[in-house]
Amino acid sequence: MTSEKVSCLIIGSGPAGYTAAIYASRAGLNPVLYQGGQPGGQLTITTEVDNYPGYPDGITGPEMMINFEKQAKRFGTDIRYGLATEVDFTSYPHKVIIDGKKEIIADSVIVSTGASAKWLGIDGEERLNGRGVSACAVCDGFFFRGQDVVIVGAGDTAAEEASYLAKLCRKVYLLVRRDEMRASKIMQKRVEMLPNIEILWNTETVKLNGEEDLESVVVKNNKTGEETVLDVSGFFVAIGHKPNTDIFKGYLHMDETGYIQTIKGSSCTNIKGVFACGDAQDNVYRQAVTAAGTGCMAALDAERFLMEHEVEVIMEEASA
Repeated sequence: MTSEKVSCLIIGSGPAGYTAAIYASRAGLNPVLYQGGQPGGQLTITTEVDNYPGYPDGITGPEMMINFEKQAKRFGTDIRYGLATEVDFTSYPHKVIIDGKKEIIADSVIVSTGASAKWLGIDGEERLNGRGVSACAVCDGFFFRGQDVVIVGAGDTAAEEASYLAKLCRKVYLLVRRDEMRASKIMQKRVEMLPNIEILWNTETVKLNGEEDLESVVVKNNKTGEETVLDVSGFFVAIGHKPNTDIFKGYLHMDETGYIQTIKGSSCTNIKGVFACGDAQDNVYRQAVTAAGTGCMAALDAERFLMEHEVEVIMEEASA
């Protein structure tokens, strides 16, 4: 196995990783960034992005990530293809294995591996992703203003996104698989009070219809077996996200769902020299702009850590 020593290693791309790279490069940390299994992150499967500041006419997700990557390269970031497959944070400097065959020894590590939306796995879901199918109502709800849409889910996120869509859309069907919701009582009450939200209990999605764009959704009552066709142009999945943090388990503190826990007001984890940013540690906002903000924090925290560590080493050498 080959080995390489770096000052700052960034694991994962997307708004958080690329922003961390921009700041780390400008600070002279000579960062190396491995893009991960989905270079550019979730935005690469998003069509129009209208809510990121600085793009008055909007931009597509893939175009935005190309711009982020170009900017990071402009300042000298070493951007590479590759997936982190294993880490060892038991000693310092930290060790990260890339693609199971290369060892990176890093003085600082920025984790920006993101999170992946959970999908239903039904017919038409992947094909129509970005063409009527979405996993983020806040990101894409604007495009369905005045239209009829479906949202799937029963937790607080689904209730919150249904309420958000109700402000924009003519009709919102909320599909709940059981005869009750998991959402908090106050969130359920909010949904029930909105006149243009119709909750379909004991209802599951069968398939999505449409060639170029979503045209309708076939749903089934799992008690009676009766199928119904809903003529809608939007289909939102709100059944949760899974943070891409499995390789860090046992090293970094996480919540019960796998989101990395950081020290309040920083990107610092429980391991010195390891920082987390973006959707790998944010289970609340999950927006491109907030991910970029935490990427900036991570680079600044890493720079501060490396400076302090260098001073400590110099002091140790002087007292030896």
